[in-house]
Amino acid sequence: METQPNNPLHGIKLEQIINDLVAHYGWEYMGYSIKIKCFIDNPSVKSSLKFLRRTPWARTKVETMYLKMLKQ
Repeated sequence: METQPNNPLHGIKLEQIINDLVAHYGWEYMGYSIKIKCFIDNPSVKSSLKFLRRTPWARTKVETMYLKMLKQ
């Protein structure tokens, strides 16, 4: 595995990102901040993973939210 010193998300799985965000903010706030159905209507980690893996713009927003959470 190559090292990526300039990529703060290197080695962090998407599932871990979602779990950390849910633990910190909760589904309600995440759905309010990022308007996607998998966060608003019957949210689950499984449905979120499926959607975010297929939708690059939404994944980028979730990753940005995660980085902002880490800076706090």
